[in-house]
Amino acid sequence: MAKHQPAFVARPLADLTLEADLVAMREILPAARAVAGLSGGGIVQFVTLLPELARAWRKTDGLPVVALQPPQGSDDVSRDLGNALTAAMRAAPGQMASPPPLGADGPRLQDLLTPNPPTTGPEAPSFELLDSFDYWTELDPEDEPLAEAAKNASADLVPTLAVPGLERAYWTKFGEREYLRWSLGVEEEALLDALARLQAERQAGVIPGAKYLGAFRALGLVIPVWDLPAGTGAEDLSEPAAAFRDKLETALADTSPLDANQRRARHGLVARSLTLR
Repeated sequence: MAKHQPAFVARPLADLTLEADLVAMREILPAARAVAGLSGGGIVQFVTLLPELARAWRKTDGLPVVALQPPQGSDDVSRDLGNALTAAMRAAPGQMASPPPLGADGPRLQDLLTPNPPTTGPEAPSFELLDSFDYWTELDPEDEPLAEAAKNASADLVPTLAVPGLERAYWTKFGEREYLRWSLGVEEEALLDALARLQAERQAGVIPGAKYLGAFRALGLVIPVWDLPAGTGAEDLSEPAAAFRDKLETALADTSPLDANQRRARHGLVARSLTLR
């Protein structure tokens, strides 16, 4: 495939059922996997990381596996992933794939995945948060070095738990500090407007004592982050975060222009947003 310079795509995974999950896997989750159906039949497995920072692999059973966290990417992440998936499908079973260089021409992920996936069955989209890289051993169960590499890599994982009852809300701990990161799956500008409305009313905290820190701006979505009071567990967030989500839905439904106070709040939110990659 000839290399070219693809146009920048601000929201490269738009229209994919798993968009918010894949963005979370790429940007904030240490270990996770997801499954999606292929338009030509069969499935693909997406994972956060593969051994040796590989972009793609083919398991010994023939299943293609694509990593979401390679160290680099081009201006169209969907095309990078599409090329990685194509290479994985062509690789020999049990072998690391060799995708073309980043930025090369090729299919986008939307061209390869089932456009209207079923809600049940083996080809239905699914997601799983993991606490280790043990899935590496599934690439080739007979490869003992892979098992050892998985064990060593797992020892450095940042503790991360899903908040019960909520989609894509993750409690995580760095040292003694605890945080909530929430991949809401809402378009960037709309979410910033809604958060600004809540911030202007001092309602942007998910629980008493929580502090809204800012957000990761990632692949066209925004992932808000809150600093939590010490000792807050993932279970403690379920009810208050669900109540916050209701308030956020109301704010999202409000399409009236922001007033001066809300605009000031929005400027502050943008200033505390970090664009990833």
